[in-house]
Amino acid sequence: MPPEENPSSRTGHRHRVRRLRPPRLKGLSINKLLPNMLTMLNLASGMTGIRFAMEGKWQEAVIAIAVGALFDMLDGRIARMLNAQSKFGEELDSLSDVVSFGVAPAMILYLWSLDDARTVGWMAALLMGVCAALRLARFNTMLGAAAEKPAFAYNYFTGVPAPAGAFLALLPLIATLEAGPGWFDSPWIVAPWTVAVAGLMISAVPTFSMKGLRIPQRYVVFVLLGVGATAAALVSAPWMTLSVVGLVYIISIPFSARRYKELAEAAAKLQERPETVSGTET
Repeated sequence: MPPEENPSSRTGHRHRVRRLRPPRLKGLSINKLLPNMLTMLNLASGMTGIRFAMEGKWQEAVIAIAVGALFDMLDGRIARMLNAQSKFGEELDSLSDVVSFGVAPAMILYLWSLDDARTVGWMAALLMGVCAALRLARFNTMLGAAAEKPAFAYNYFTGVPAPAGAFLALLPLIATLEAGPGWFDSPWIVAPWTVAVAGLMISAVPTFSMKGLRIPQRYVVFVLLGVGATAAALVSAPWMTLSVVGLVYIISIPFSARRYKELAEAAAKLQERPETVSGTET
């Protein structure tokens, strides 16, 4: 009859076996890292735009900023789709946006035209980068107060968002690529334009946001046709198309401010109505 084993010896042997096992490596899946990868590509695009500007390749510089804006649009959406939001990702996204949509456009404009205005041109470029940083800092501080906003305010940005601000700031360069030099490349036109765009970025002017836009069913076909026509125009006449898109966006700003004011007044009336009814009942 085999001798009985001591239970304590079996337990000790099991503990020794567990100690000998190598520790499991804890890491993140590609799904969790994908939004941060897109953010880094956004940053790389902005830095590449500065390099193209230093080499005098203005078309490539504008395209690099546009590619960065595309990556910036994708990283947030993919993060929400994959449930991969993180505090690290938010901070990385903001820092990348400061470079790609603040510093990079300012440096491109300075190397292209503002350098001829000396101190005034540098001050305009500097203001562009500073206002982009201030806007993104304000955006980060307002994230916690987003739940306190009225429902209609979710369809509006406060001021011009950073990617749109970079696009508007580069609009004189884009127009020059279409019309040729001698029209919009004067530093005395580019400098005040850059200052105005920088002011819009940190302003409180409400601008339309496409995130919550709902297309009625009967207009879906026409919207798709418009997207196809715009894509064809971008391929055949990119700089003219971008110039027209920029002008349309500028024209939409007063309408967005007016619409926001109308919605705010309507919401205020709806809040006052229950108080009036309760007052008459008492």
